[in-house]
Amino acid sequence: MAITGRHDAAHQALPGEKQRIFPEGACDTHLHVFGSPEAFPFIAERSYTPPPATIEQYWSAYGPLGMDRCVLVQPSVYGRDHSLLKRTLAGAAPGSMRGVAVIFEDTPDAEIEELHRLGVRGARCNALFSGGVSAAGLQSIADRVKGLGWHIQLLVNIDADFSLVQRLTEKGMSVVVDHFGHPSNCGDIDSRGVKGLRSLLQEGRAWVKFSGAYRISATGSGVDPAVLPLAHSLAHANPDRIVWGSDWPHPGVDAKSIASIELANLITHWFPEEIRRKALVENPTRLYWND
Repeated sequence: MAITGRHDAAHQALPGEKQRIFPEGACDTHLHVFGSPEAFPFIAERSYTPPPATIEQYWSAYGPLGMDRCVLVQPSVYGRDHSLLKRTLAGAAPGSMRGVAVIFEDTPDAEIEELHRLGVRGARCNALFSGGVSAAGLQSIADRVKGLGWHIQLLVNIDADFSLVQRLTEKGMSVVVDHFGHPSNCGDIDSRGVKGLRSLLQEGRAWVKFSGAYRISATGSGVDPAVLPLAHSLAHANPDRIVWGSDWPHPGVDAKSIASIELANLITHWFPEEIRRKALVENPTRLYWND
């Protein structure tokens, strides 16, 4: 498919403002937006309370670094209310944005159809934090969205919940695993869960997002070198099944210490140059713009 999406020119950097890091057509596959709680109320059972973060702020941070497209992920704090996600997708430049929603067993067909029209291409199961859909009943949700070409996006601890990922792939569902699989110990690349995820990647039965390194680092740092062996292990398992995400604006953690340019520069360490375009351009195109 031709890559035509671009964010609004108003979000482009002025000449000399910041160095372009990402290749042309690059896609950030994992970010969130948050509105004011008065306009977009949070659910009571949330595990964190984020400050407002707009899509304009996102483009101000990542547009100057060369990011051209992005995937907006429904955060757990909004539960099943997709109002902000819908508004943001509806206002995006053509071809510049896709979305991942949270679908429940009783989500109306009309809601799913509307989300698909707006560009949603995945349903997220959050097994780590309150507010998301649980693993229970996930297969029935997968059955509802599979015909639309959607995938299931899983936020799980791969060491604790590898069987969940495996069961979905055995049913023929396309599965995307968040945050390197969120293993219990990012330094143990031979744990049962990491080895299992590597096998699924090698077989072409799963995808993994290189995102949220600070969520699995013992130091809480996005640039922790302890994550590097895990990144290399997964990248070499199957370069055709890896994508990158900023996890902007880094909800639930101390975002003040996380600089966009530092996270962007990690691609030079995580991805060998020969597979960088795959991870940032070609793979996201196949996964999110597959129609």
